Amino acid sequence: MSLIRFFMLLSLVVWVGGIAFLAFILAPIAFHAGFLPSRHLAGSVVGQTLNVLHWTGVTCGIVFVATSMVESHVATGTVGAFAGRNLLVYLMIAFTLVSMFSVSTRMFALRNEMVVVDSVPLDDPRRVEFDRLHVWSTRIEGAVFLLGLAVIFLTGRRLS
Repeated sequence: MSLIRFFMLLSLVVWVGGIAFLAFILAPIAFHAGFLPSRHLAGSVVGQTLNVLHWTGVTCGIVFVATSMVESHVATGTVGAFAGRNLLVYLMIAFTLVSMFSVSTRMFALRNEMVVVDSVPLDDPRRVEFDRLHVWSTRIEGAVFLLGLAVIFLTGRRLS
């Protein structure tokens, strides 16, 4: 049972910790600290990191739900597929998939079309759309992060 709980918690820590690292450490350093020579390069690094984080998140979500169901079955005799923590993780996975296959895909295409986003006028329709999608990307990642914190709380409360 402790191995199942370990993988439940590990999947949450990797996913939510990855989002925290991207949002609070990597992106600020890449864009604001002058660490990289251009915002274009910073956007490339953060964009590729976000892509890896999305796949990591989906994988972690699947691991969490599977181990959560096993833990519920062992502890209570029921699968618990619709337990609150699992419902929140389903939502986290759904948001991540929307971000991956809708928002990020469109941002990547626009970025390739504009080549260097900062060189395109702010009123250019491509730049306006890119900026709008960036706002949505940030909102979605923030929602996944907050949901992840709620899942950590619910899981910690259940396992204590």
